Amino acid sequence: MIGFRASLSAFRCIMAVGAGVNYSQVFKYIIVGDMGVGKSCLMHQFTEKKFFPDCPHTIGVEFGTRIIEINDQKVKLQIWDTAGQERFRAVTKSYYHGAMGALLVYDITRRSTFHHIQNWLSDARKLTSANTVIIMIGNKSDLEEQRDVSYEDGKTLADENGLMFLECSAKSARTDEPERMKPTFFSVSLEGDNVEAAFLDTAKKIYQNVQEGRVALMAPGCTLARCVLIHSPDPVPPPLPLQSCPTYATSLLFRYVGVVNL
Repeated sequence: MIGFRASLSAFRCIMAVGAGVNYSQVFKYIIVGDMGVGKSCLMHQFTEKKFFPDCPHTIGVEFGTRIIEINDQKVKLQIWDTAGQERFRAVTKSYYHGAMGALLVYDITRRSTFHHIQNWLSDARKLTSANTVIIMIGNKSDLEEQRDVSYEDGKTLADENGLMFLECSAKSARTDEPERMKPTFFSVSLEGDNVEAAFLDTAKKIYQNVQEGRVALMAPGCTLARCVLIHSPDPVPPPLPLQSCPTYATSLLFRYVGVVNL
């Protein structure tokens, strides 16, 4: 697997998408958890208001952004969605640098993913700062009949480790088009349960830490610095399959570019 062309220590923020988009701060998030727990679906739900039921597993890292408002201040959330496969574990660890928020995700229908949360928490605490806001998320709460982890079990583990906790679902019960009209790879119009709260509550806590001086404004992951992408000497990657997950292209892009601060 080809890695980034610049160290992540230099990658403090990403350019705003589109001209004229202003924001005062950038908060970097990292989403971690076992393969198949729905990390990418949570990110798509929050950033695009879409659900991609056939989204392939993340390879390396995917990336999404959304600008929110806290106390009349526009804040850009820079969200890193990581691969959950064990073979990518060493690579994933490099993405924790500068994260101000960490979302630890498990699947409420697979108890093994819940047991592994302790491993993800250990990585998050070792590889981020002491003031990184960590939230534990039990995903797929819409699959109540298949539940294998009780809400009480999740809340108890979160409380024992001093974590924020929510159960949520990235999936909506409503679609915009009838079944017969859906292509093989389609998006669902999302409502989502508690997904907004998971991202926004984390952002509010980070913002509070900044206001109270627990986090330096120019610290990696919470910075006003700007950067620009530069081309890599590597050959252009092959065309993406038409039915790829939308942010898979972003994943490849960031593997073939470098970053330089302005």
